[in-house]
Amino acid sequence: MVRRNWTREELVLAFNLYCKTPFGKIHIRNPDVVELATLIGRTPSAVSWKLANFARLDPVLKQRNIVGATHGGRAEVRIWEEFHNNWEELSFESEQLLANLKHLSIEKIVRIWPDDPAVEGKESEQLVRVRVNQNFFRQMVLASYGYRCCITGLAVPELLNASHIVPWAIDIKNRLNPRNGVCLNALHDRAFDRGLITITTDYEVKMSKKLKAPSNDASSFLLFKYNGIRIRPPDRFAPDVNFLIYHNENVFLK
Repeated sequence: MVRRNWTREELVLAFNLYCKTPFGKIHIRNPDVVELATLIGRTPSAVSWKLANFARLDPVLKQRNIVGATHGGRAEVRIWEEFHNNWEELSFESEQLLANLKHLSIEKIVRIWPDDPAVEGKESEQLVRVRVNQNFFRQMVLASYGYRCCITGLAVPELLNASHIVPWAIDIKNRLNPRNGVCLNALHDRAFDRGLITITTDYEVKMSKKLKAPSNDASSFLLFKYNGIRIRPPDRFAPDVNFLIYHNENVFLK
C-alpha cells in the first residue's frame, strides 16, 4: 500500500484535536480520535500517533520528561509554529475546516442560530469569529488542566472557566494563546478577573489585601483556605511567567 503523506489541512485538524484533548486521552479508543480519523480517511492509530508527534514538541511535557512520540517530521513543527505565531487565525481556520468536514455551519458549532439578533448586520462575521475562537480557547485551557480548577480541583465542566491572565482586550496577539489562560471555577475566575486574587510566578495563589480578613462565613472556606497554595500544574501550555507578571503588577489589587 502506498503511503499517503499528511496534507497541511489534515495536520491543522490534528493539532486542533491535540489542543482540545487531555493528554491522558490521546489513544485509539477516544471517540474524538475515531471521529477525526473517519472524517479524513485515516486510521485511529494514525491520528493518535500524529497527536503524540505534536506532544513531543510541547516544552511543558519535556520539562516533565514526557516526550510523546520519539519520531516526527518537520511538517508537525511547521504547524506548531503556525499556531503559536498566530493563534487568532489558526484557531478559526482549524474550527472552520472541522465544520466543513462535518457538513455543518460553524455558527451551529458555537450555537449561534440564524434568528439570533446578535448575528444581524455588518458585524455578524466578526462576532462569529470571536465566539468560535473563544470556544476554542476554552476547550484548550480546560483540556490542559484535565477539566479541573487549578486552585480547588473542582471537576464540574459547567462551573469551569478559561480565565485570561492578561485580559482579552489588552493583548490581542495573545488573547487566544493557551499559555495566557488558567482553568478556574466560576468564583475564583471572578476574583481573578477583578484582581482580588492572583497567581505568582512561583504558581502560588495570593489574596489581595483588599479582601476582608477571614471570618466565620463562606469566604474563609471558599477563598482564604487556598491562600498560598500552589496551583495544580497543567499537562501542557503552562502559564507564561511574563503573563503572570502582568497580572501581578497591573490587575492584582495589592
